[in-house]
Amino acid sequence: MSDTFSIDVTLAGTHDEVVEKVTAALAAEGFGVLTTVDVKATLKKKIDVDFRPYTILGACNPGLAHQALSARADIGLMLPCNVTVEDNGDGNCTVRFIDPMAMMTFASLGQNEILKSLGAQAGEKISRAAKSLA
Repeated sequence: MSDTFSIDVTLAGTHDEVVEKVTAALAAEGFGVLTTVDVKATLKKKIDVDFRPYTILGACNPGLAHQALSARADIGLMLPCNVTVEDNGDGNCTVRFIDPMAMMTFASLGQNEILKSLGAQAGEKISRAAKSLA
């Protein structure tokens, strides 16, 4: 069993440019961004710490989310699918997409065939989004 739970891509560009590219790639696969967390701004405001540009995007495919929540209500704890964009300080950003299959097979979730199937479907979409950026 692999302990990898993300699909990683490195992209050239500014942090804001890469966030836009990632958002577009997710949209092409049916994912909307429900939440955007500006970690740099949050850490500065809350604890007065300077941090590199780092954004967490909460991506959701409504159809898949509905099916997952219908199969098991507590799956909401695993939603949305998070994607991070981290400025590397060298003109590149690292983008990490959560692997939905890893989320849907965590602990006892992996015993639910519907969730495993949905994890595989979401994983294919996330993988395509990641590959479209590479």
